[in-house]
Amino acid sequence: MAIGGGPGETTPGNGAAPGIEHRDGDERGIGRQGVTRRSALVGGAALVAGAGLLGAAPAYADDPADATRSGSHDLSPRQQAGQRVIWSYPGLTPPQELFDAIRAGLVGGVIFFGENIDRNDRSQIQGVTSALAQAQVDSGIRYPMLIMTDQEGGIVQRLPGAPGISEKQIGESADPVATATSAGTGAAENLLDAGMNCNLAPVLDVYREAGNFDDRFGRSYSMDPAVCGACGAASIVAQQRLGVVTTAKHFPGLGAATRDANTDLGPVTLNLSRSDLRSIDELPFQYAIGAQVDMVMTSWATYPALDPDLPSGLSPSIVQGELRHRLKFRGVTITDAIEAGALDAFGGTGERAVLAAAAGMDILLCSARDVSQGQDAVDALHEAIASRRLNRGQANQALERVIGLRRRLH
Repeated sequence: MAIGGGPGETTPGNGAAPGIEHRDGDERGIGRQGVTRRSALVGGAALVAGAGLLGAAPAYADDPADATRSGSHDLSPRQQAGQRVIWSYPGLTPPQELFDAIRAGLVGGVIFFGENIDRNDRSQIQGVTSALAQAQVDSGIRYPMLIMTDQEGGIVQRLPGAPGISEKQIGESADPVATATSAGTGAAENLLDAGMNCNLAPVLDVYREAGNFDDRFGRSYSMDPAVCGACGAASIVAQQRLGVVTTAKHFPGLGAATRDANTDLGPVTLNLSRSDLRSIDELPFQYAIGAQVDMVMTSWATYPALDPDLPSGLSPSIVQGELRHRLKFRGVTITDAIEAGALDAFGGTGERAVLAAAAGMDILLCSARDVSQGQDAVDALHEAIASRRLNRGQANQALERVIGLRRRLH
């Protein structure tokens, strides 16, 4: 997603998520650091083996059709839809409308960007996250919201402090796996201190050319997929051991995106062979799944070898075929920024939300810093399930995955 604006990333300002390119299989940038593909694979395997997983406001009152509550969670149909939507807001102070929606049980989580955080006063964001958590308690829903941000490291992090070091610096260090573990621990401790419980990181894109989109922002560990996988797994294990939800992104990989490719601004097509996608770009995600990563974020790029028509996050072939069936991922799926320019041909927020849910996305990320966007997504998801445009059984399974994840939070 955008480096500075959307859910999946951020730069000194704002940005977006890219794509993928062909790799010739050499180990440039790895050997001189004393890390070979073999050592990365061994380290990654060891990590995987030892991992383990560690009252409604009037403005949002339910309509009569929601009066009947169903399921083991005692949630109305509209609330069930709301638990799958991440909301956002502008500026340092959350608007009353967001608190009202949370107390009405319509918010699954909140994402923070640089404009929401006073980097010179930690008490500001601590006060905000505390107030949002209290609103969730007031809702009567017995599990926390996902309170998230992008704390990747380098220039892509919202909170000052750890990890500080970028993924590229980690991959080029003398001991990438150990450095990734340290960075992951630091990121988790920083997030928890700020009152957050979810990191939209690590990035598992395998960059193909020096200076391309991922590389110029330091957002990829390496050109070697095994190093990316081992470092990503180390970060995931370190963060999840401290109770922070982690996210591997951007499936099936954006490392081949050219320097100016940006799904936040418009369509990006990555013409990679299915063989390259599976042996290079998807390989780090296998490490992440082995490390029991909580969530996987899909990209908004289009991969003709997997689906000639639909961006990854709208494609059942990619979400359910590649990620669920081929790679056996059983965790939570989350979209990149639903407002991305790459989706301009697919309607507004509501239409995009329903298409993503139909493709198999569990959580919808509304990151335009506009509370009405979150409400539009909830309304559309609720209506599509009620009208059976979306399969109710699949919707219930998505909700169970999301709630199961959040019930593990403190």
